[in-house]
This record gives sequence, structure tokens and C-alpha cells, in this order.
Amino acid sequence: MVVTVRFIGSLRASAGKSRFALELEKAVSLRELVTKIVQEQPKLKRVLIDPELDDPRTNVLMLVNGKEISVLKGLDTKLKDGDELTLIPVVHGG
Repeated sequence: MVVTVRFIGSLRASAGKSRFALELEKAVSLRELVTKIVQEQPKLKRVLIDPELDDPRTNVLMLVNGKEISVLKGLDTKLKDGDELTLIPVVHGG
């Protein structure tokens, strides 16, 4: 099973590429996929994982096949072969 991960904005610079494909042995949740992304791209850990909660950060917008995960099952969304995860940094201003 293959899932494509796209990086937008500053995440692209952190990853050093705009996209990559992850080959997975079985269907995984979005939470599990984020862990695998960090294993493949350790530089992304500080931007994708909350150090206190050890959980994916809420300041990254996640879309699965163009749909924001809040309209799916959040981090429990199961990914299947051919899915695309897009990660977009949320910029705060003041």
C-alpha cells in the first residue's frame, strides 16, 4: 500500500522536498502515519509532534484527499492505498 505525503509552505523546506511516497504494509490511521513520516523525515518531528503531549500538533492543517481531517475521523482516519495526505502549516499573526 502506498500513501503520498505533500508538504506545503515552510513544511516543504523542513522536509527538503514537496512530496514523497510512503510504502506501508497495512492500512494505518493518520496518527500512525504521522509517526512514520517523522521516522522517515526526523527534521519534521519538531513541527509535527507536540513535545509535551507526544501527539501530532494542532497547528498543522491536514487534508486527506483534499478533505480536512475534522470532517473525517480526525487523527483516527484510516488511510488506504493511493490516498494523499497534504500537510499545511498554520500561520498565526498579530
